[in-house]
Amino acid sequence: MRILIACEYSGIVRDAFKARGHDAWSCDILPTESPGNHIQGDVIEIINDGWDMMIGHPPCTYISFAGTAHWNKPGRVFKRLEALTFFAKLWEAPIEKICLENPKSCASPVIAKYTQMIQPYYFGNRDYKTTWLWLKNLPNLIHSDTDGIFDKKTHTKKPKAYAFNKSGKAIHWTDKFTPSNDRELLRSKTFQGIANAMADQWG
Repeated sequence: MRILIACEYSGIVRDAFKARGHDAWSCDILPTESPGNHIQGDVIEIINDGWDMMIGHPPCTYISFAGTAHWNKPGRVFKRLEALTFFAKLWEAPIEKICLENPKSCASPVIAKYTQMIQPYYFGNRDYKTTWLWLKNLPNLIHSDTDGIFDKKTHTKKPKAYAFNKSGKAIHWTDKFTPSNDRELLRSKTFQGIANAMADQWG
């Protein structure tokens, strides 16, 4: 298949599909972090170029529920609407098979109700990051917390909290996401286990 990985600079999902024989291309306004098939620029400009599948990672900064503390800051509503419009353009793209992934956000149900909720530890990475998938003509990703007759366990141990707020609530489940200058870029990367599951099950 000819597969577009939208809004990906890391190349993680792209390379997972490429390793399984697909013509996979990443596209982002940033250059790719890993050498490979990459188009640097606006993905909307190439969205009509005859793709069989798209896996998209639309920016979540202004639509994620994690940012509700900033929800009513001046100008925020227009940035939120802009982000939702971009999400909608990806969702309504003329591509048969589509997966969009985001953290919990107002894109559900504003654009469409999300299809599936997953965690990295469902697929072998001992990390916690609640992720929603919006799926069009694709099945839910299969995962299992036990060994079955035909299927092997895919879950690893649930991670322990790494940091807590003053009231004792867990706020970080991995040291990868604690405050840093490149935190946003780190959070945008797909976990390898999820990328492999997508390529194995959808490729």
